[in-house]
Amino acid sequence: MTKTILITGASSGIGKATAKHFRAQDWNVIATMRSPDNETELTSLDNVLVTKLDVTDQASIDAAVNAGLDRFGAIDVLVNNAGYGAYGPLEAFDMDGIRRQFDTNVIGLLATTKAVLPHMRQAKSGTIINISSMGGKITFPLGTLYHGTKFAVEGISEALHYELESFGVRMKIVEPGMINTDFGGRSFDFQNDEGLTEYQELIRKLFAAFETIAEAGSDASVVADVIWKAATDGTATLRYTAGADAVEYIANRKALDDETFIGGMKAQLGL
Repeated sequence: MTKTILITGASSGIGKATAKHFRAQDWNVIATMRSPDNETELTSLDNVLVTKLDVTDQASIDAAVNAGLDRFGAIDVLVNNAGYGAYGPLEAFDMDGIRRQFDTNVIGLLATTKAVLPHMRQAKSGTIINISSMGGKITFPLGTLYHGTKFAVEGISEALHYELESFGVRMKIVEPGMINTDFGGRSFDFQNDEGLTEYQELIRKLFAAFETIAEAGSDASVVADVIWKAATDGTATLRYTAGADAVEYIANRKALDDETFIGGMKAQLGL
C-alpha cells in the first residue's frame, strides 16, 4: 500500500525538497504551508495535496490533517519542519516577538503532533520526524530565542521517544547544519536596536563570520535524503545529522568541555 507523509512548511527549502523527494519515491504527499495559493510546482504533481496549515492556528492544523486523511486515508509520517530563526540581542525583542518564535517553533510543533497522534496510535504505527538543527546542540551568539526553541525540540522529541514506542510509533530528530535555503530571508527574523550600543560590535563580527560559515552550507536536498532515511530505515535510531558542518560541530560539542568548545567558537567567530 502506498504510504503518506504530511510535511509542514513545504513551500520552500527543506520542506519543499522533502515533498519532491518522497513524491519521487511514489509516496502520497500532504504538502502544507501558510499560503498554498502561491504554490505552483507541487500542485502540478500527482498524489500531492497542497493545503493550508499555519502551525500557530489550531483550526488550520485540524483542517489540514482531516483533509489529508480524507484524501489518502492515513498519515504514516509527519515531518514537523515549519519554523524560522529569530536572532538578535534579547533586549531588542518585544514580548510579542519572543512569543511568536516559541509559538511557531515549539508550540506549533506540539499542536501538529498532537493532532496527528490519535490516528497513528489507532493504527499502532507511524513515524514523527522533528526538524531540529545543529543549533539544538550548539549555540551561536544572538540566537537566544532560536536556540532556545531548538533545544526544546530536542528534549520534547527525546521524551516522546519513550512515550510513543509502546504503541509502535517511532520518534526521530533530524539536525541540519547550514542549508542553502531562504533562511536568511523570510525565514530569518533579525531584530536590533542600534541604541543598544554595547551589542553592535558583536553583531558586526557575527554577521561577518556567518558569511564564511554559510559558504559551507548544504543543499536542502541533503536534508531531504536524511529525512527519507529516518522515515524508512526501520530502526529505533533517534537522532540524524544532515550536513558535514552539523556532523563536525555536534561531534566537537560532545567531545569537548564547555570552556574548550565555547573558546573555540569564540575564536572562529573572531570574538
